[in-house]
Amino acid sequence: MADPSTAQPAQPAQPPTCSPLEQEVLEEYARLLSNLNNLSTSLSSLADRPTAEILDGLRLLERKTSLVCTLLKASVYSIVLQQQVYGDEDGEAQG
Repeated sequence: MADPSTAQPAQPAQPPTCSPLEQEVLEEYARLLSNLNNLSTSLSSLADRPTAEILDGLRLLERKTSLVCTLLKASVYSIVLQQQVYGDEDGEAQG
């Protein structure tokens, strides 16, 4: 017996009274089922990965993120400092 979550969407025979809008809705439901099956497969593969491997990847990402944050703070500080220096020079030139 096939698992309903992994079964491909069947193309049921449509009665002749099915409007184009109804047909479009049915096709959207079939695409949704396919997307949900793909998501389920991806989540299953993630769940099968060892926790240590995921944690190592997250630690690496955390280090890279903190480096980017530090560089961003340094850049902002440098810009603010330059604006203060130029502001002081403009003030002395005017005064």
